[in-house]
Amino acid sequence: MWRGGRLGSRGVRLLETLGFGCPSAVAQPPRLTSRSVYSGTQLTRNLQIKPWELGEHRTMCFRSYRMTLSCLSRVKTYRTPWKRLYSTSQTTVDSREVKNFQALAHTWWDEYGKFAPLHSMNDLRVPFIRDNLLKTSASHHPGKPLSGMKILDVGCGGGLLTEPLGRLGASVVGIDPVAENIKIAQHHKSFDPVLDKRIQYKVCSLEETVGESAECFDAVVASEVVEHVSNLEMFIQCCYQVLKPGGSLFITTVNKTQLSYALGIVFAEQIAGIVPKGTHTWEKFVSPEKLESILEPNGLSVETVAGLVYNPFSGYWHWSENTSLNYAAHAVRSRAQEHQEPAESALKGETGALHANTYGSPSVREEQRT
Repeated sequence: MWRGGRLGSRGVRLLETLGFGCPSAVAQPPRLTSRSVYSGTQLTRNLQIKPWELGEHRTMCFRSYRMTLSCLSRVKTYRTPWKRLYSTSQTTVDSREVKNFQALAHTWWDEYGKFAPLHSMNDLRVPFIRDNLLKTSASHHPGKPLSGMKILDVGCGGGLLTEPLGRLGASVVGIDPVAENIKIAQHHKSFDPVLDKRIQYKVCSLEETVGESAECFDAVVASEVVEHVSNLEMFIQCCYQVLKPGGSLFITTVNKTQLSYALGIVFAEQIAGIVPKGTHTWEKFVSPEKLESILEPNGLSVETVAGLVYNPFSGYWHWSENTSLNYAAHAVRSRAQEHQEPAESALKGETGALHANTYGSPSVREEQRT
């Protein structure tokens, strides 16, 4: 969707460290990262440095060549950030957001209350999740199309989206750091014996789930959640870890535009009262482009992005080509070999290019002879 990509920021910093600070020698990183960043040919082309540009740095280049290879080996280790282990001090949960939702926990199932837009959003987001998951399933049970699938609903709140997914046959785990939300969700599902068997709720954060549920889920859903987390990249990395290879990540969120500030915060919160005051922080909003730039390097390929528009007068949502307010995104986790092999070839391209340019320079060959 948004494509492009040459040399990554780490590669640029590495070359600058080695003395190749010439702007013409290194292409600036693009606005977005995509699969093309892993092209060995592309990286080699971007790393071509003219021999005479080595100049006064030829001695350093030659003597630090082994160090360069060592650095690239370390870069290879960090190109898979989704495999990092997180300490207990790291969290994606914002304590201020927790307090906001604690105060609203009792209103989750009031269809005409503060969360009315989320109730209405189910008309679009449930089919969006169902239809995209069915594309990956060879067969499905009539009436229970998601039967046999395991879904993680992150930031499930009172279970507004968890329950419809359970009714479609999926086994759903809903997690939320707000204990009051989980109590409401547990109480509501207890009225339906079928859901009581298919749905499990936990009071925990996403990073706490990683250790016990690595590569366990066919899908992860984070609907109206990423604009509330404290560390978006860490959140995406955790989503990758709990997904099975080929699994799907579904996100709905608010774009970061002037229009979203005017309508989503000023109008919706401060004037019309559609959303409780303090629900959103504009600085945490994320554009589709920014989201993809985080998803792609972390092994999640964006398949679909579609705009969502809410009509406050009718109380209904509809799809739109315009993503300037709300949008939904579907990304798929790459299978292990599909993601690792391109990364390795990219690193080989970096190493080969540095080797060729270093030893191909007449000044360096002269240095070798001496």
